[in-house]
Amino acid sequence: MDRVSSFDEPLKKLLGGATAKVMAEHLDLHTVGDLLHHYPRRYEERGQLTALSDLPLDEHVTVVAQVADARIMVFNNGRGKRLEVTLTDGSGRLQLVFFGHGVHKPHKELLPGRRAMFAGKVSVFNRKMQLAHPTYQLLDAGAAEGTAEATEAVDAFAGKLLPIYPACKQLDSWRIAKAVDAVLPSAQDAVDPLPPALREGRGFATLPEALLKIHRPQTRADIADARDRLKWDEAFVLQVALARRRYADTQLPAVARRSVPDGLLDAFDAKLPFTLTQGQEKVSKEIFDDLATEHPMHRLLQGEVGSGKTMVALRAMLGVVDAGGQAAMLAPTEVLAQQHHRSITEMMGELAEGGMLGGSDLGTKVVLLTGSMGVPARRQALLDLVTGEAGIVIGTHALIEDKVQFHDLGLVVVDEQHRFGVEQRDALRSKGKQPPHLLVMTATPIPRTVAMTVFGDLETSVLDQLPAGRSPIASHVVPAKDKPHFLSRAWERVREEVENGHQAYVVCPRIGDDADEAAEKKREKGKGAKGAAPEDDGEKRPPLAVLEIAEELRKGALAGLRTEVLHGRMHPDDKDDVMRRFAAGQVDVLVATTVIEVGVNVPNATAMVIMDADRFGVSQLHQLRGRVGRGSAPGLCLLVSEAHEASPARARLSAVAATLDGFELSRIDLEQRREGDVLGQAQSGVRSSLRVLSVIDDEEVIAAAREEAAVVVAADPTLEHLPELRTALDALLDKEREEYLDKG
Repeated sequence: MDRVSSFDEPLKKLLGGATAKVMAEHLDLHTVGDLLHHYPRRYEERGQLTALSDLPLDEHVTVVAQVADARIMVFNNGRGKRLEVTLTDGSGRLQLVFFGHGVHKPHKELLPGRRAMFAGKVSVFNRKMQLAHPTYQLLDAGAAEGTAEATEAVDAFAGKLLPIYPACKQLDSWRIAKAVDAVLPSAQDAVDPLPPALREGRGFATLPEALLKIHRPQTRADIADARDRLKWDEAFVLQVALARRRYADTQLPAVARRSVPDGLLDAFDAKLPFTLTQGQEKVSKEIFDDLATEHPMHRLLQGEVGSGKTMVALRAMLGVVDAGGQAAMLAPTEVLAQQHHRSITEMMGELAEGGMLGGSDLGTKVVLLTGSMGVPARRQALLDLVTGEAGIVIGTHALIEDKVQFHDLGLVVVDEQHRFGVEQRDALRSKGKQPPHLLVMTATPIPRTVAMTVFGDLETSVLDQLPAGRSPIASHVVPAKDKPHFLSRAWERVREEVENGHQAYVVCPRIGDDADEAAEKKREKGKGAKGAAPEDDGEKRPPLAVLEIAEELRKGALAGLRTEVLHGRMHPDDKDDVMRRFAAGQVDVLVATTVIEVGVNVPNATAMVIMDADRFGVSQLHQLRGRVGRGSAPGLCLLVSEAHEASPARARLSAVAATLDGFELSRIDLEQRREGDVLGQAQSGVRSSLRVLSVIDDEEVIAAAREEAAVVVAADPTLEHLPELRTALDALLDKEREEYLDKG
């Protein structure tokens, strides 16, 4: 049999149409190779009973246990029969129940003392855990109790490991195990992606051996060997894909944008009222070194909220303008684009008025381009870009439109990378005569290992130092349901901050605009509150809304304070007006949605109350909290929640309250959400390419694989001499994923 085709063999040829259909529809398994890479989730030792004491409610489980007793119950005047079976394992008891004609077979087979593997959904009846109509497989069938044959059968099972597969309601773990038995001979045909020297140098098992050991291990050591090898494959093949991406980038032409002395950048630096942090100096040097090369920079700039990323990006943009090019900054929202435009023009002063009366001779024009601008302003901005009058443009998705043309685009800065699709970044980059340099910024810190995997084709710079003068932020969870007086105290604290001359934010997950209620309901039904857990089945109240909370606060707890609202459906001019007045200190309390999440900078705002905080993700809460404590006074962030004390949501909030370290929080966030697909396909529903590798736990494996991949690709960029690795790469990178990496 041809080595590649045996893995590509459709499952229906080997397993029959019905089983193959269930595997395809419910487990996304289509070929022999797919099934061989569907690894057991865990292993039961035959002879060891599963703990019944900690079964999760409402989950489909597989247990190995012993029958304690079984009895037939008659009801409905003898017309109905029910078989009740009690299982035990020493730690707990579990009831099985079978009805109607389904009682006969289990009544004969599930005799006291019998051991079997059972699968079903855990429910509660009369305060007892139960499985209704579970499927099962006897583990000691075929031998009468107490005979030599039975003893031999038990001995044969002892110590053997039963693989428990990720299953679904339609297909139990042991049925998947039987299907694996049918395709396991094909493991011998596995194409080994590791170069032989690398595999032998690291002492790994061959791929056929690893597949055999992971599916049918004899010992726990077999499982460890197999996992070590299979983790390495996942990390290595992925890192080769990224290393080839980086190599291809170094072959692309780009215009080198070398720093020019005594230009715009030097003039800007000379008027700064503070000195840059060491971190800003170091990262700026990395960026300027990249800009001076003749292939496109691909750099990720990540840093804590308020670590001064915008300053670093602005200096890079000024350097590019000095070198004769233009720079574009892409922001995810109009509020943020306007905020960036305002703060950058304020920082630059007369240097942002190039060609204008009173502007500096060294200056350039800094223009704003958003979708809601008036026609004359938009026309002028487009003209300034195509003629080169404007050296810097800041905008939203409006920058990507076909009619936007640049004189000489040299640098693209993308703010909050995770808000933009790959296609959008790609569209903006295609506006340069040659590929422009790319700087991606994120204020959501990413653990190093995740950055290496998710952004493996980007060089990473980290700003982990806060500029002088930033204040600490105290965070507390306010359990509104258990302790309503804590919420009253929260509003008192807001009043105290305002009385001391400061300002506050109140954040809600929803707008609550009656005029658009139908659309709101539809949107909420579709995706729940942004960043939140999906809505329960109608029992949970809708998320708190800006307009309702603002009204309540004006009439009640914050009566007499100057309270305004800000949300995404307001007219851009109104949004800008509210933001300006808040920044100027003319508004005491701003009740807003997450439009204030990134980039909004009001140093006098010291307090934030986040309503329904459990409806936001960890990283989002950290981002929001970063809006306070930006001046000399300490910040306060209160996380209001009705979530139960023992719930995962409360645990998440306690984690946020316990640390200001964004890297630690992003690690917690990732552990809770899991990695999704590192190749960006989780969002399009394609199964994750990672099955045994964890980007959180396997940092050393990923780092080592990255080094080996770089060596392999440098020696053989096209992998001409490594056809097996090329085959594995093709399997990992379907067309969709290849495009994702190409554009990334």
